[in-house]
Amino acid sequence: MERTWLTIDCDDFRHVPANQGHPTRSRGYSKHSSNDLSEQFISGMAGFENWMKSHNHPVTLFVIADLFESVHFTEWINSMLNHFSNRITVGCHGLSHRSWSAWPEDSDGFKQALLTSSEIIKQKVGAHWRPWFRAPGGYIAPWMARVIADCDFTVDSSINPSWLVKRKAGKGNNWQKVRDSIADSKLIEREWLNKWGLPINGPALSLFPLSIISKMAWKKLPSILSIEQALDVPSNPNFTLSTVYWHLLDHGRQKGTWTPPIPSRILSSKNNQRNTESLKTAN
Repeated sequence: MERTWLTIDCDDFRHVPANQGHPTRSRGYSKHSSNDLSEQFISGMAGFENWMKSHNHPVTLFVIADLFESVHFTEWINSMLNHFSNRITVGCHGLSHRSWSAWPEDSDGFKQALLTSSEIIKQKVGAHWRPWFRAPGGYIAPWMARVIADCDFTVDSSINPSWLVKRKAGKGNNWQKVRDSIADSKLIEREWLNKWGLPINGPALSLFPLSIISKMAWKKLPSILSIEQALDVPSNPNFTLSTVYWHLLDHGRQKGTWTPPIPSRILSSKNNQRNTESLKTAN
């Protein structure tokens, strides 16, 4: 039976391709140094924490390693891992936010970035670490698969299989070539859910008209992975997953009250779960 995998990318404004990591799109971002967090990101951290308190489902955070240069972020994620100890797993979203497939092939540079970032994140999150990778911005080319596997990752979740973003597979490539390379490298690929070949995650959640299509697709999401399943099912090829994602920054929208459009039929509130458990006990 298919399940939904809830994932969140922890990018601040300084990380997005318009500001960092892309050879033509980036224009620089001077408002904050590398150890500063934007106001919306800080609001998003608080909003995410409040949202986590409202339900009992697991999520995976894909973290950019340079966020740990911020004492504020480091203390926050430690608090989150302690408070929601069995509900959060952490994967790698890169050392910085370099759009690797938009640059000339650089296997050595990519490998060093992966090794460094995974070591930093593992050191910071301990047992919550999972060897799961998501390329910054979804910029993944076929040459990157072997490097990801060589760095002991087991899962890649970088492919957004939409024709709108096929350029992210690199010059002369397409998503099928990336898939083939991922398979040859013995990695498990968890592609982002699409509808009608259009993106429905991340920025698409707030960009009209993609936002309308996104909400339509999210209404039909299958049940969410259980806490136990979330620990290892993403790396189990025998399970089919609908992989959805949004950004930690999104939780800073609407004065910190924004929540992902997950239908209430699959997102159980704490009160609902308490009532269910009470009925089971009574019976």
